[in-house]
Amino acid sequence: MQEKLNRVSNEPGVYLMKDSVGAVIYVGKARNLKKRLASYFKNSGQLDIKVNILVNKIKDFETVITRTEKEALILESNLIKRHKPRYNVVLKDDKRYPSLRIDLNEDYPNFSIVRKIGQDDALYFGPFASAYAVRETLRIINKTFKLRKCKAKDFRTRTRPCLHCQMEGCLAPCCLDVDPAVYQEQVNEAILFLRGRTPNLIRKVKNQMAACARAQEFERAARLRDKIYSLERTVEKQIAVTTDFKDRDVFAIARATECSVITVLSVRGGFLTGTRHYDFSEIISTGPEMVATFIRQYYERHAFVPDELLISVDLADADLTEEWLRSAKEKKVTILRPKRGEKVHLVNLAEHNAQNELKNLIASRSAEMDLLLRLQKKLKMSKLPQRIECFDNSNISGTEPVAGMVVFEEARAKKALYRRYRIRTVRKHDDYAYMKEVLARRFGKNEASKPYPDLLMVDGGKGQLNIALAVIKDLNLSEEFELIGIAKKDETKGETRDKIFKPARANPLGFGREGDLLLFLQRIRDEAHRFAIGYHRKRRKKRSLQSALDSIPGVGKKRKAILLQHFRSIKNIRAADLEQICTLPGFNRKVAESVQKALAD
Repeated sequence: MQEKLNRVSNEPGVYLMKDSVGAVIYVGKARNLKKRLASYFKNSGQLDIKVNILVNKIKDFETVITRTEKEALILESNLIKRHKPRYNVVLKDDKRYPSLRIDLNEDYPNFSIVRKIGQDDALYFGPFASAYAVRETLRIINKTFKLRKCKAKDFRTRTRPCLHCQMEGCLAPCCLDVDPAVYQEQVNEAILFLRGRTPNLIRKVKNQMAACARAQEFERAARLRDKIYSLERTVEKQIAVTTDFKDRDVFAIARATECSVITVLSVRGGFLTGTRHYDFSEIISTGPEMVATFIRQYYERHAFVPDELLISVDLADADLTEEWLRSAKEKKVTILRPKRGEKVHLVNLAEHNAQNELKNLIASRSAEMDLLLRLQKKLKMSKLPQRIECFDNSNISGTEPVAGMVVFEEARAKKALYRRYRIRTVRKHDDYAYMKEVLARRFGKNEASKPYPDLLMVDGGKGQLNIALAVIKDLNLSEEFELIGIAKKDETKGETRDKIFKPARANPLGFGREGDLLLFLQRIRDEAHRFAIGYHRKRRKKRSLQSALDSIPGVGKKRKAILLQHFRSIKNIRAADLEQICTLPGFNRKVAESVQKALAD
């Protein structure tokens, strides 16, 4: 390693740290590669504890020389996105946080709630901190602005205005001849509202109201007065934090040994419009490096960048980050660490929120660790149940049998690791055979089946537990992990709790005052049950759709796809007019009549 280090160039570039299996565990950039890499391999007593952990795992490294430090910054960002190194700041996908979406390319666009920000030309607002927050915002928009509320498929097929139009809450472009310019004016006002320009919007509507009053259009003036009242009530709930009414984002970081938190405050027009927290664990970078990397990743997925960013730590490469933002967003952005005035109060507010979130996060993880330690003791396990897998079957009288596997790591659900199984080999209704097949598929792949769980739980009690035990023994995995079975309480026998069974034990375990351990295992079982049932319903729905359309004369694979793509469901196809079906690509009156006749039976 030292010999390779001696050959490293003094030029700017990017370095990739690798572990014993060649996986990239850290990516960094440097103005001087040789100097930066040498700092990692000095006396271990001089290193930070976290850096020392990384250095002990480094078995090799690579360097890529660039012409400038800016090129190194861009390359570093691309490599982090490609390799997702364990010890780097890697911003998680925002798909779990809701946002509002509007596509301005549509003739009459409307707002919808989405969980993932797509790579398209639509406008996105958010992400919001919770589903309640985004629904409340959409409720205010729907109440204040006369945009359509119906979904695209209803908008295309609606034949008469809905109740929203009758209550003067929608212009009804689905059925009425609405001037696109008038509708676009409503869209622009809603966008102003979402961008925090509510005071500007109120002034604009007040001018419109005064003009209507002068023209003696008193009914319209009254409606505008109601809109002003609604907007003013919204403003009252917002917190004014600056007096210059500018847009800013404020970034603050709080760090501890276990994890780190970066908090973002969104200030629009001088009002605090949102607070978001992002937590990271096992990050080797310094605080300034973390914030700089976070800012670049944050604005890669957010279209709007304010003119000014306030930060709680000095960035070593603030000028580079400003230049990157200028190139990526085509606007001048200033990064500032304020020293005095109301901007300092904003940064202090962000820091206080970050410290509070960090404290809550540490407390939550401490409680989760305590729960796992007590569960280990209760189940008499040789190791901590950090990874728990649970299996459940779902079917109706043997039709479309499926199974689901859910994974909990460190007491938290890891939905990215969930797996679905469609039963392949069992032709008759047999829950035990289903479980046997699924477990054999999960664990019968040698190295490919790793990582193994620390605890495997099956739903169904003693019978399913014995099947699981037999499969695990056949695969010679008895020493790899523990097994338990969970069964629902039998109220006819006076049982008040669900039961947990262990192999070679006749009676269920007693939890006494540690009922929270049983509740935790029940929560995992319920999640497996929900996941398996959801997959079964999806399979059953797909089968019913296929069977209903497959038997119609003249409707092949292509026409069936067109029908489902346009109408979305059998119910909508059945309710459609003959003319609506005739106008679809590839359809004529004869085929449309066949469809209606087949679905009417």
